[in-house]
Amino acid sequence: MRPTAVSIVALALVTAAASLTACSGGSGSSPDTVKVSFKQSMDNSVKVTDTYLADTKKQFEKEYPGKKVELVPIKASDADYYTKLQQMLRSPRTAPDLVYEDTFLINSDITSGYLKPLDSYLAKWPDWGQFIDTAKSAAKGEDGKTYGVPDGTDTRGLWFDKRVFEKAGLPTDWQPRNWDDVLAAARTIKKKVPGVTPLNVYTGKAAGETASMQGFEMLLYGTDDGTSDPLYDKASKRWIAGSQGFKDALSFVETVYKDKLGPDVSDALDPNYRNTVWGELMPQGKLGINLDGSWLPQNWLQGSGHEWPDWSRRLGLAYMPTQHGQAPGKVSMSGGWTWAVPAKAGNPDLAFDFIKTMQTKANAQKWYIANSGIAVRKDVAGDPSYASAQPGIKFFTDLVASTHYRPAYTAYPKVSTAIQEAMESVTTGDASVDKAASTYDATLKDVTDGQVVTR
Repeated sequence: MRPTAVSIVALALVTAAASLTACSGGSGSSPDTVKVSFKQSMDNSVKVTDTYLADTKKQFEKEYPGKKVELVPIKASDADYYTKLQQMLRSPRTAPDLVYEDTFLINSDITSGYLKPLDSYLAKWPDWGQFIDTAKSAAKGEDGKTYGVPDGTDTRGLWFDKRVFEKAGLPTDWQPRNWDDVLAAARTIKKKVPGVTPLNVYTGKAAGETASMQGFEMLLYGTDDGTSDPLYDKASKRWIAGSQGFKDALSFVETVYKDKLGPDVSDALDPNYRNTVWGELMPQGKLGINLDGSWLPQNWLQGSGHEWPDWSRRLGLAYMPTQHGQAPGKVSMSGGWTWAVPAKAGNPDLAFDFIKTMQTKANAQKWYIANSGIAVRKDVAGDPSYASAQPGIKFFTDLVASTHYRPAYTAYPKVSTAIQEAMESVTTGDASVDKAASTYDATLKDVTDGQVVTR
């Protein structure tokens, strides 16, 4: 049944791309119009991005008389968005002038020749000096050139429900010192607060990169001393196989689901489970601990359609500890999105002018706050009005000092898929940790053309 399902999805995506081709007219259809393509939320009530871009469009058109902005939203899941975007980038007839690129995929698009290097523009833009180096590196290709301007980053930690913790007799200023503390709290919740999911760790192929980054990598990057990358060896430029840390991270996932500390497996493997987590379980007090990202509050703000004004009083925040509490003691992963100019854009100069309008200090700060994002501009991060604009901003911004970025090289999307498959196999009980890790190692060698080192 799976090949048939994949074929149907592929046909649907090709059809969608064809319809985009038919209606777009190409990026170069007018020298005075910049076409901006972005990912639109699947939830019709969440319009944070739409509102921000509409406001910026008005500002740009006033600042540049005679110029127009055409917003081209793509309403799709993450995976479908990546596919549709890449189809659009292949031809000058369908390529927009500006695209919203996830750092997860940007190097793949760079290698495919879909994006234009921006170094000549950046060299003349004084504001580029305000961007932090780690964020700049996330949009840099292996050729050393920069292909995107980051519009913020994100960090990750443990969200916990104070109502649930009180019922369980756990402290509401909880901060676990190691993985065992996290599991112990989940076991206490399971025992003392029936009807509540103790701990959510995203897992499996349906969750996609959410499982890899929010789930597995938040564990994996806490298994060593924090001084080296446990997924990719930069010195040898090879991916790491056979590590004990990989097995330990899988073992944590296995424990969560084998001991029924997490959601039902059928729920965990539902592609829409993320929406259930923030839209239902957390507001209703039905989830004890959630390993998740800094952006969650955007779903609960005024005008979101899922307003939850009490969230900052109901929820506590704790950093994710390292495996044994070893230095540096805490773990976070960061990603984020960038604005990039397609190689086949008709109006690249106008596209970069729009980036400059979006990324003034004032507009960047407005976006970070509206999107519950983390500042990548130093002048915004140092502004007291930013730090106090929303509960949790300071907590997640402080995690930038101990965060890690994915090795988002060309092979990473395939490596990520292999991680998800390993997670899913131990979640369902279809494979032991050793077997899942062995299968991952074999897949890793295949998808990286043997560029593997054992640590």
